[in-house]
Amino acid sequence: MSIIEEIILLAQFKNSLNNIIMSNKIIPSLWFDNQAKEAFDFYTDVFSNSSIMKDSPIVVEANIMGFDFIGINGGPMFKPNPSISYMPVFESKKEVDSVWEKLLNGGQILMPLDQYPFSEYYGWVVDKYGFSWQLYYGKLENVNNQAIVPTLMFGGAQQGKCKEALSFYQELFPDFISQGVLEYSDGPTKGQVMHSQFTVNGVTLAAMDSGVPQEFSFNEANSLTITCNDQNEIDYYWNKIVKAGKESMCGWCKDQFGVSWQIVPKDISKMLKNPDSSAALMKMKKIDIALLLNPQS
Repeated sequence: MSIIEEIILLAQFKNSLNNIIMSNKIIPSLWFDNQAKEAFDFYTDVFSNSSIMKDSPIVVEANIMGFDFIGINGGPMFKPNPSISYMPVFESKKEVDSVWEKLLNGGQILMPLDQYPFSEYYGWVVDKYGFSWQLYYGKLENVNNQAIVPTLMFGGAQQGKCKEALSFYQELFPDFISQGVLEYSDGPTKGQVMHSQFTVNGVTLAAMDSGVPQEFSFNEANSLTITCNDQNEIDYYWNKIVKAGKESMCGWCKDQFGVSWQIVPKDISKMLKNPDSSAALMKMKKIDIALLLNPQS
């Protein structure tokens, strides 16, 4: 895909977010090779209390166990890997077993469903679309009653940088709250982060350094969308992230650790009803709300 085609696709993605009403202010976005609807049909069957809220040729919006996701029909550019995974928390082992069996249909086991020092009942599986799920049996109150926790794993070129990333995210998000950091106690990863949990913008996230060497790291197949109230918030997040990171087009950027973020106004769908606004978006890196509202100015 050429850079022009990529820009057009990103603009179409933003333009497809019509009537978006999301409950979490940080929304995981999953990149598919034109399988988003099929995948989210699968996920809503796998996970209870889940539904698709909107379906368009470019974007699928879904709520999985009370947590919002976006699926992007982006083509073959980016392939998911376990650097970002999603940890559903269950208070019933029976439900763990049910979800595990369904995700294994065409999927692959990364860690067998078993008892571990950090969990009485846990397993890590990659589904048939390449996205990773860590199934955890425990109390929802321990994850702030958020049923699915997006989890960042620092591996490959980012191995050992989790502490540095946590410091950056603490600086980036004004409401950052750390809820614990557990370090590896021995071996080559001694002193690195085995597990950490924190909240930002009212959303619970987790982060860790990989326990074993990995060849992969973060890419655009998993991105985190920050919905902003106004231009000041867009400017704040964008400028902080790209200072040591990298700009892309149409509100996409990467931080210095390679994690992809989308910085968008919460009511972007209303702004893009004007075709001239969509054309203006295609020329933007950081989104300019005033220009979207008055593209001829």
